[in-house]
Amino acid sequence: MVMYLMAPLRYCSALHAPSLSSCPRRGSGALSTVVTMASKARIGTPENSFTPPRQAPHQAQVMHSLPPEKKEIFDSLERWAEDNVLVFLKPVEKSWQPQDYLPDPSSEGFYDEVKELRERAEDIPDDYFVCLVGDMVTEEALPTYQTMLNILDGGVGDETGTSLTSWAIWTRAWTAEENRHGDLMNKYLYLTGRVDMRQTEKTIQYLIGAGMDPKSESNPYLGFVYTSFQERATFVSHGNTARHVKKYGDLKLAQICGTIAADEKRHETAYTKIVEKLFEIDPDYTVQAFATMMRKKITMPAHLMYDGQEDNLFDHFSAVAQRVGVYTAMDYADILEFLVQRWNVADLTGLSGEGRRAQDFLCSLGPRFRKLEERAQGKVKQSSPVVPFSWIFGREVQL
Repeated sequence: MVMYLMAPLRYCSALHAPSLSSCPRRGSGALSTVVTMASKARIGTPENSFTPPRQAPHQAQVMHSLPPEKKEIFDSLERWAEDNVLVFLKPVEKSWQPQDYLPDPSSEGFYDEVKELRERAEDIPDDYFVCLVGDMVTEEALPTYQTMLNILDGGVGDETGTSLTSWAIWTRAWTAEENRHGDLMNKYLYLTGRVDMRQTEKTIQYLIGAGMDPKSESNPYLGFVYTSFQERATFVSHGNTARHVKKYGDLKLAQICGTIAADEKRHETAYTKIVEKLFEIDPDYTVQAFATMMRKKITMPAHLMYDGQEDNLFDHFSAVAQRVGVYTAMDYADILEFLVQRWNVADLTGLSGEGRRAQDFLCSLGPRFRKLEERAQGKVKQSSPVVPFSWIFGREVQL
């Protein structure tokens, strides 16, 4: 959700998580160009043209690390994916839609319903609106995430745009289900009157235009580890938000967040089953892929977030989420340990030397992270500045 641009272990959110170390990319392939952080005002750039004001600073990196022989694995899993992954999708006619949770604009009581919604929202502190907007902006950058899945090698992308492979069907339908999340949160926030929607909309446009680099090397092993982690992180974040806003009396918003969390949990289950299958048929390479993603830091989807004003917007949003408990560094550690246990990493046998080293690293990472984070949070608590957020009309919120 920026980890590698900021002091490690300081902030964490559902869209941002710290890691402990970084490592060189594995495999071979074309190297990317080196990109530096772009300034908002570029020399020679016409004022009426678009240039991403924030770009991820990349070191030379491998872009296609999947060994050619591994493609056969995903070819062989085509039928398995049909039977074990597509089952986690829901038919459209049986799916919830954003309108199910919002005032009906065609009804005579629409204005009364909107008034009630706004009255409920009045009691929710600005802190949570910052978290809600940050989560919504991230959900709205969905085109970027579909692109990420479609550029994975191994035949798991959607090569034609309407491919009928199980992998392509999953990606399109997953995107369609996820699309409802941003729609629902966006409309809810609009109706509350608590959010500067134009600043929020600018943030969405900037973020989609900036893209993201998940550091998955177009490798489906790395890519599916990444999505497994991310889906669980969003499940935790939306679930925590539901519990918090319920305390302030907005049961409808709690229901909205809980409904989205349930979707994220279902999607998490699908992605973790894919990685579980990879562990079953190719444990050595899979455990190394898992360790690689954790070593070089999981780049969160919204790490290039920008509103046209604040260069450190993502860091600030992450800090608020950490402080109020919407998503904390300990949640990050919980997710890591959950995945280590879910995929039975400690019980793997017959690994190569590198595989055993990856296994040891993963099994010790959670406790190490917790100790480091406890020290880091002690330092953070010594100073808690307040900063303005354009999303809420410039009102100040404590970090």
